[in-house]
Amino acid sequence: MDHLRSLRYFLVVADELHFGRAAERLGIAQPPLSQRVKRLEAELGAKLFERGRRVTLTEAGEVLRAEARGLLSRWDRMTTLVAKAERGELDSLRAGVPPELPGRVLAAILTKFAAACPAVRLDLQELTTAEQARLLADRELDAGLLHLPVDVVGLDLGPVVDTPLGVVLPRDSPLARRAELTLADLAGEGLVHAPRAAAPGSYDALLRTCWDHGFRPAAIRHARNPEFVLGLVLAGHGVAFEPGARKEPRVVWRPLEGEVLRARMAFAWPSASPHPQAATLGTIAARVLEDDGVSRIVPPSPGPRPWDVFYERS
Repeated sequence: MDHLRSLRYFLVVADELHFGRAAERLGIAQPPLSQRVKRLEAELGAKLFERGRRVTLTEAGEVLRAEARGLLSRWDRMTTLVAKAERGELDSLRAGVPPELPGRVLAAILTKFAAACPAVRLDLQELTTAEQARLLADRELDAGLLHLPVDVVGLDLGPVVDTPLGVVLPRDSPLARRAELTLADLAGEGLVHAPRAAAPGSYDALLRTCWDHGFRPAAIRHARNPEFVLGLVLAGHGVAFEPGARKEPRVVWRPLEGEVLRARMAFAWPSASPHPQAATLGTIAARVLEDDGVSRIVPPSPGPRPWDVFYERS
């Protein structure tokens, strides 16, 4: 425990870069703080601070700061979970889901999770993939349903659900007469899509696949809300890519030849000290998402991590 306290003291000094201010923050005298940091340096066999007119972190100190934050966060999370388990209070699982998740899917996940884990309350929040990734890293979420790929380390991934995407376009569009389209058929059209900031990995992969298959959008309009997407499509600002047909008579949905665009989603949770029911939620959600008749769960493979591949290319 003394080592953990030393790390906490070190982080305060690393934040303040001033031993006097750090000691004041910690509510201790400066000499004991300096002595504790020196003992930590001796134990690690590395100089952590350059002490001169200004206090600065050494390269070793920078490494320790990054590692110590994660270690202390995991320790705090572990002790909290252990204490709650001892008291029988593991009654809440904080999870993020994307705003565009259909209501029927959301309801099915809630219902099935309640049946499987009746003692755990599922606290769902509408969050983009980027927002979820940040909150997962900060341990403010226990699990998150992410659009893949994501550039995040320290996460475990549940079953990955793969879904083919088709094209949503106005019913009066000349392209609506065709039963199936290629991406090259969309040349000259604009694109309506969620902002890149919501899920940078999937956004970049989608555009890369469009370009590779002959579709370079004339313009890209960003929309988060499904109704705003619909409005922009109807106003002629572009086409949209979605998993299935909308119940809206003014637009049509057409499949893409070869199913060259495929969305992938999965629940992820911190690898260290995860919530005991995070994996259960991931499995339940994957089965619900797969139940639309077109999606499928991607089997695990020994190759690249599932979140490193998002759109398949023909």
